[in-house]
Amino acid sequence: MGGKCFFFAGGGTGGHIYPAIAIAERIIKLEYGAKVHFFCSTRDIDSRILSQTGFGYTSLPACGFSARPGKLIGFCTSFLESCRIAKRAISSATGIESKSAVVIGVGGFVSAPVCFAAHKLKTPIVLLNVDIMPGRANKIIARWADKIFVQFEDTKQYFAKIGAKVNVVGCPLRSGFENPEPDKVIEQLGLDENKKILLVTGASSGSENINEVICLLLEKLDSFTDDWQIVHLTGRATFEDVQKKYVGVKISHKVLDYFDDMPNLLSAADLVVGRSGAVSVAEYAAANVPSICIPYPYHKDRHQDLNAAKLVKAGAAVIVDDLSSPGWLTPQRRDTAQRLWAALEELMKNEKKRKKMAENCRAVSSMQASSKIAEELLKNLS
Repeated sequence: MGGKCFFFAGGGTGGHIYPAIAIAERIIKLEYGAKVHFFCSTRDIDSRILSQTGFGYTSLPACGFSARPGKLIGFCTSFLESCRIAKRAISSATGIESKSAVVIGVGGFVSAPVCFAAHKLKTPIVLLNVDIMPGRANKIIARWADKIFVQFEDTKQYFAKIGAKVNVVGCPLRSGFENPEPDKVIEQLGLDENKKILLVTGASSGSENINEVICLLLEKLDSFTDDWQIVHLTGRATFEDVQKKYVGVKISHKVLDYFDDMPNLLSAADLVVGRSGAVSVAEYAAANVPSICIPYPYHKDRHQDLNAAKLVKAGAAVIVDDLSSPGWLTPQRRDTAQRLWAALEELMKNEKKRKKMAENCRAVSSMQASSKIAEELLKNLS
């Protein structure tokens, strides 16, 4: 393989992969001949994203940890197999114990076996943690890491007992956010350039809860037909069901299962409704788009609430709690819909407030993280 080698480990969601791509893009621009390879999960979203980049990738059989006896055996087996595959790839590319490579763990269950393999090979390990609170895999990897890059100052406390140096750099974002072309996506999707855009997104895999709550509000959203249009990203799993619910809806709409060009789409949007993963909130801010954040409610640490709170504190977002319980038309889901409608109606009517929220995004947005991390990685391998 020759030259400097950069192995990115993580996947399962766009929130893990997109920051890694941003760093990889910057490395390639800064270092001619640098080699980049991704270790990802077998989920469709990983190959769907990475296949668009031109970077090589290896899908690993790793799965999430479970203490249940039946699943624990599967976890251990997949961990060891993933470790073996990663170890062989790193060794063949760089030579055992080579210092011409670095492994960058970006979170999720895929990153742990790859970083463990790197640890055994004495290959340098760097950890990227963009959420305020580190997940289980990142807490483990931190013990082996030479350096840790984080988005938020608050995150440093969780690595206080680890010997590695923690650098607060922000969230690495794809280069498209630097010079977005909103007109390009308006033309591509056949949108009305004279109407404002309400973007609904559940992130790369979609959100069933958000989809269903929005569908409950379609009749009310029809009252904005003259001035607004909707772009709704559903995720693959519920695309057909959501599409059917839009039949007969008056307000102009575009329903898609997935859309890769989020830099241009977010920049074209006048208001976004979505989850508040660490990458999502960073992208909302970078695109200067006011947001209604609906944090994912099923994480024990509720870290998406903390992510969204950063935007709220800056005056760039509002939070609507997801009170949904499984099942269509439950009282909790109706309650969530009512709360969301109150926020939507106010912001869709109040252009002055939206503009102020958009301006406030600049206080929390940054495009420097990918450059800082790439430069540091290249310096360490010089």
